[in-house]
Amino acid sequence: MASEKKGSDPFSESSPEAIPRLPLLRLALVAYGVLSAIALGWNAWSGRSWAYLDASAAARGIDWGRDLALGLAAAAVVIAVSQVITARTRWGAELAAELARALGPLTRFECAALAALSGFAEEVFFRGALQPRLGWLAASVLFGLAHFAPRRELWPWTGFALVAGGLLGALFAATGNLVAPIAAHAAINAVNLRLLTRGRS
Repeated sequence: MASEKKGSDPFSESSPEAIPRLPLLRLALVAYGVLSAIALGWNAWSGRSWAYLDASAAARGIDWGRDLALGLAAAAVVIAVSQVITARTRWGAELAAELARALGPLTRFECAALAALSGFAEEVFFRGALQPRLGWLAASVLFGLAHFAPRRELWPWTGFALVAGGLLGALFAATGNLVAPIAAHAAINAVNLRLLTRGRS
């Protein structure tokens, strides 16, 4: 009985599904911490605000209600589209299965924490630091390339990231601050991570 219980634990070393790897959340804390530090330090060194597109946007400030609503509305659209693609296309279903296998089992807390970390760090870097300097298109393309995986079955993920990056950049350009992009990014990742891994935790 004890051996059966141990073998059924996906985190057990004797489980056939166990894959030796660094804890994902710990790795994310380090990687996203470094990315955030680079972006914040770069903007501080050049005298730019990390949260605003430009000086005029900083002078206008943040409309919290509007910007959060825009971000969450954009997230809802992206999540709905991604779920339709997963349900109605073979390549979408295969991509979801590959991503779920790569992620492994995640708890609700891990999904939320990873979403918050990626939502903040990636937006501060790609939108807050790169977009004002390189423009919307270049920052969006670099965001897509940062999500490139050298496996053909994961290439649609890169395309999804490219489109999502364009949307997040458009939110930044429209509002002039990072509230909407961060809210959208974090919400998309939180919901999609949970949908991908809910049967594995």
